[in-house]
Amino acid sequence: MGAISRIEVKRVTRTFGATAALRGVDVAFDAGTISLLEGPNGAGKSTLLAVIGTVLAPSSGQVVYDPVGSDAELVRPHLGWVAHESHCYRELSVRENLEFAARVHGLEAAEAWERVAERVEVRQLAARRVATLSRGQRQRVALARALVHRPSVLLLDEPWTGLDRKSAEQLEVVMLSEAALGTLIIVVSHGDGICERLGARRVRIEAGRVAS
Repeated sequence: MGAISRIEVKRVTRTFGATAALRGVDVAFDAGTISLLEGPNGAGKSTLLAVIGTVLAPSSGQVVYDPVGSDAELVRPHLGWVAHESHCYRELSVRENLEFAARVHGLEAAEAWERVAERVEVRQLAARRVATLSRGQRQRVALARALVHRPSVLLLDEPWTGLDRKSAEQLEVVMLSEAALGTLIIVVSHGDGICERLGARRVRIEAGRVAS
């Protein structure tokens, strides 16, 4: 099955008990683009990202990943995730984390390490335990892990939080290069000037809906 070229969110709702986090969301995303989910706290941005990332199932509606379909098990190998926290194994070294992720995806570990180490500037951290890293360094490792299997979709939830300027700039360089390669990128952020720097499309979420 080929790479995901388009994601269509169709009339998606998501409820948590009596609370409706998403209310009939219709939106589409295309390969080679960067889309920025914006909106106030509690609007449903991270919930929408989690639904697209198959972490949460819609309460109603569906998400279609062209040409893969809607089966979450078939979709997940195409996804790369960068969350608020790195969620890396803190007692393992940086290289051990990335090689483990590569093996999970059925890849040759050393080859995968070589491919991402320079690109995301983590080679110099290879032997360091994740527990000893700064916030910015941990996020670089998380980005490298998300890219280790060459996903066609990259999902990022507030990836700039706590980053120093150098780490933020490196993140943006990688995002732009991924988009140029055809990766479909969706990112949640409150940051100023991000759309302009990345040439991103704005998707504003308000009260669980896409604002017109």
